Amino acid sequence: MSDTAAADLAYSNGAFIPGGAEYPARWQAKAAAFRESLGARAVCDISYAPAQAYDLFLPDGPPKGVLVFVHGGYWLAFGRRDWSHLAAGALARGWACAMPGYTLAPAARIADMTREIAAAVMAIAARVPGPVVVTGHSAGGHLAARMGCMPGPVRRVVPISPLSDLGPLMGTAMNAKLRLDAAEVAAESPALLALRADVQAHVWVGGQERPAFLWQARTLSEAWHCPWTVAPGQHHFDVIDGLEDAASPLMQACLGGL
Repeated sequence: MSDTAAADLAYSNGAFIPGGAEYPARWQAKAAAFRESLGARAVCDISYAPAQAYDLFLPDGPPKGVLVFVHGGYWLAFGRRDWSHLAAGALARGWACAMPGYTLAPAARIADMTREIAAAVMAIAARVPGPVVVTGHSAGGHLAARMGCMPGPVRRVVPISPLSDLGPLMGTAMNAKLRLDAAEVAAESPALLALRADVQAHVWVGGQERPAFLWQARTLSEAWHCPWTVAPGQHHFDVIDGLEDAASPLMQACLGGL
């Protein structure tokens, strides 16, 4: 096996999940149904940059704060509309939930995406009063973690199955589109950067994930000296399901105590 094939295998998820190919359509259907069920409490297409927007989902009463969810897809795929249903847990706890879009590779570098999400968080914080918590999944977990390293209004970050050290991805075939180099790896790997002193962090990962993702999660928790949770029995595609449940341990990690 070539070095590239080995790197690709280490970061392949769907091939190791039973029915993995069925998940995207299921997510999209649940997301559309959730937006429809909210009616006027789903405020979509709020511009935060010339070519980017976020969707905002509101609880029944005044929000206690806002949970920002950043979607994954290896910085190459999916969009904010695929994940709307994951706002359910935050709304049930009386929080708003915002889901920003961002420019995908190869149109943007990862550093560009970081700047876009930072701009989105600032715009969301200006619109919704109260604490700001940022979570995200996989590549979105990377971007959520990056928000913990930057100036801004963020109080807590909860990266879910994050890509925290980008170095290994330089060896994958997808780097033809990501265009990672040593300088960007150093500048954009959360595990190589300091967590802001006033930001809380909790890293989350599924116990049935690929070994590379368990390593990435542990690497970040050790670098930041923050808690990490290995969710028993969960794989890369269902580890986010707890965001739908207000009482789940994942939602407690995101919003508990705030």
